[in-house]
Amino acid sequence: MDQVQERSQYGPESKNRLKRIEGQVRGVIRMMEEDKECKEVVTQLAAARSAMDRAIGYIVARNLETSIKQAQEKDDDSQEYIEEAVKMIVKSR
Repeated sequence: MDQVQERSQYGPESKNRLKRIEGQVRGVIRMMEEDKECKEVVTQLAAARSAMDRAIGYIVARNLETSIKQAQEKDDDSQEYIEEAVKMIVKSR
């Protein structure tokens, strides 16, 4: 009997990105506890937000890539997947 191995749509790269963001946020909290300057805290928050935006783009792009490959295998139209990806990115802004 063949065993089908399930594969998560979120690979290690996606998870590692979020773990790095988690570390950035913990660092910001530590900075606040240490009463660091507002400018330093805001700079780190902006960096975390930028990293989050890049993570969203990465996850949507990987999902879109997979969806288009699957659509091509089934001879389906991939346009709806593209439109959905664009909506997700716009919604995240």
